[in-house]
Amino acid sequence: MAYSTGSKSLIRQLNRSAVLNLIQHEGPIARVTIAKRLGLSAASVTSIVGELESLDLIHEVAQARSAGGRPAELLALNADAAGVIGIKLADDHLAGVLSDLSGTVLASQTHQLRSHSPTAVANGIDRLIAALRAEHPSLRRVLGIGIGMPGVIDGRRGVCVDSPILDWRDVPLSRLLGERFEMPVLIDNDVNTLAVAESLYGAGRRVDDFVTVTIGRGVGLGMVLGGQLHRGRLGGAGEFGHLPVGDIEAECECGRRGCLEAVVADGAVLRAARGVGVLRRGEGIESLAERAESGAGPEARALFVAAGEQLGIAIAGLVNVLSPSLVIVSGEGMRARAAIEEGLRRGMHDHLFPPLAGVEVLLEPWDDAKWARGAAALVLEAFFSAGVHDGASGRPVDLATFVREAG
Repeated sequence: MAYSTGSKSLIRQLNRSAVLNLIQHEGPIARVTIAKRLGLSAASVTSIVGELESLDLIHEVAQARSAGGRPAELLALNADAAGVIGIKLADDHLAGVLSDLSGTVLASQTHQLRSHSPTAVANGIDRLIAALRAEHPSLRRVLGIGIGMPGVIDGRRGVCVDSPILDWRDVPLSRLLGERFEMPVLIDNDVNTLAVAESLYGAGRRVDDFVTVTIGRGVGLGMVLGGQLHRGRLGGAGEFGHLPVGDIEAECECGRRGCLEAVVADGAVLRAARGVGVLRRGEGIESLAERAESGAGPEARALFVAAGEQLGIAIAGLVNVLSPSLVIVSGEGMRARAAIEEGLRRGMHDHLFPPLAGVEVLLEPWDDAKWARGAAALVLEAFFSAGVHDGASGRPVDLATFVREAG
């Protein structure tokens, strides 16, 4: 449905979304409080509340105490009214969650991915969604799908601009999946979805400015600045792994040399291990990390310490520029956590601008489900802010119309 600026239907939709968003964040809440907080008339609030109740999105849960007169009825979100799907698209697997409207995870699944072709990925997502819904068959409506994936992602257009890991260029994934599933499909960089999850459900809730850095096959960055996720032009902000760090011989997956990823990511550690004769026949990054953590492989441990130190130096530069309150480090590359942390904290300590040295650094274990939950939050965020778009056409969707059709 297309809207012209200032049209009555658009104003109605924005007011409806504002009421729903306020109830979600501050409910249970009375109608009179909603009217005061949003500057709406009592008649408008009554009309919008009636519509939201007819859609089963909110319900009355209690009555507020009254100093005199009729007690006020309190309204709350009906979290069970619908669900959303969140998916992390990785190199070799899909991790998915089904959550309710409050973000509570109702079901989770992980499926292997054997091909990166858009058709194979769409088929895998189809099977994953079917399995998630089978885990929770009582949920009647699914409002949309959020997908976090590696690469430069233009979420506004729903296009994967560039993903070396998937070997995708200009793939209109939102449109392709929107046509298949007939519901809104929102996509974003996977580390951005992790930052969304941290800001809503994790350590990021405590601060307005934080960064989350991930290490594994690559190096990623999500930035929440002033309480808002920073995506940059074309969604390309956060390509931390391609920060130039020096004149090195190892080639990065992007085709260039001198990138941070080529020094600290899993592939870089394996190359370094081969170079000094530490890597045993048939050994991969997991077993190398196990030796490093167990104390049985001091040479292996030294490699992870060195990688952590280079990462810490790069993060110090990031902190010197952005001055966040919190740095969160996670990812599958944290298998040798103690060794990585030793080097990382040393690198940061030696290169932080002294007045900023008090930044909090939190190292977290790998958790695919958190990434998928962040992808689901993309849909919830859009739903509660009137930001849902049709996956096939890209046009705004009237929430009331969509909820009725989803049912």
